[in-house]
Amino acid sequence: MSRDEASAPSIELRLSPPVSNDALNKLFATAWEGHTARDFAPVLARSLTYVCAYEGDALVGFVNVAWDGGLHAFILDTTVRVSHQRRGIGAALVTAAADAAKARGCEWLHVDFEADLLPFYRGCGFVPSEGAGLINLRRDWPRTVEQQ
Repeated sequence: MSRDEASAPSIELRLSPPVSNDALNKLFATAWEGHTARDFAPVLARSLTYVCAYEGDALVGFVNVAWDGGLHAFILDTTVRVSHQRRGIGAALVTAAADAAKARGCEWLHVDFEADLLPFYRGCGFVPSEGAGLINLRRDWPRTVEQQ
């Protein structure tokens, strides 16, 4: 969704703007229960791009785009302040991220999500795929003999 289509016309999308840890941590704390403050600088420095949504000077949305250095990009951390959800901001962030990834030469855009977010990501154009896998490295690695 473009800025012109946004149901919240005061929302401005900015591609890879300077953004503070404080602003990102405040945003994440409103949207993710149990969020622990962290330093986003190393992540953002390695990202293909990221998109921030602002209402005036207030950060109300964010999405990160990681990549493999080639043709594959990955949507991460799609976040919208709870008070601003269901206004099309998340979809606008994902659309801007996809446009930016394509402009940078990526051919594939991946996203992992919880099952309840399937309608949202389908609405953004993603098609569910089979054959993906996931390992929780903190919890499940290294594998024990019983797991093999």
